[in-house]
Amino acid sequence: MKEIIKISHLCKNFGEVKALQDINFSVLQGQWLAIMGPSGSGKSTLLNILSLMDEQSSGEYFLDGTNVQSLDESAKIKIRREKIGLIFQQFHLIPYLNALENVMLAQYYHSSVDEEDARAVLEKVGLAHRLKHLPSELSGGEQQRLCIARALINNPELLLADEPTGNLDEANEKIVLDLLKQLKNEGKTIVLITHNETLGKQADMMMILRHGVQNV
Repeated sequence: MKEIIKISHLCKNFGEVKALQDINFSVLQGQWLAIMGPSGSGKSTLLNILSLMDEQSSGEYFLDGTNVQSLDESAKIKIRREKIGLIFQQFHLIPYLNALENVMLAQYYHSSVDEEDARAVLEKVGLAHRLKHLPSELSGGEQQRLCIARALINNPELLLADEPTGNLDEANEKIVLDLLKQLKNEGKTIVLITHNETLGKQADMMMILRHGVQNV
């Protein structure tokens, strides 16, 4: 099974602040890693590096066999669009576009727009009956499932999820959790940032960060 993520001796500094110190881990295709820790522990900093939004100060990050630090910005953007699906706690949906259009917009930034593909991915997350609804007409759980559909539309190998159930009640949390389990069973690689222990325990592996230091 191929290695999707390999992190070796990764550090990130902001001036004198050591946000991440000597982080090491790998994630194989189809595995689910939960990264847990209190606020300020470095979880979001690590996610920004994994999603190619930021760079490490030192150490190595290989994504699907490619040393990402050797890439220029246009190559990073291409990888981000083709290999990575991002799911945020804050939904970042376009308020004046309906559910179908929000998903198709993500296609537009990738390569080609295909309404049938967009409909199929919305059906996959249980929103086939909500295609024409605006985000404001959807519940919090439905909006999060719409975000997952948007992340899936370009069929990425890697899903990076930042507190995907942070704003949801227990019932909707279970729906999103079941959906993530289904995606893992279909072979998706998942890295999940969470402070929710119930969610973290569903993963194959758990890594705990405290003050930028890794505890496995």
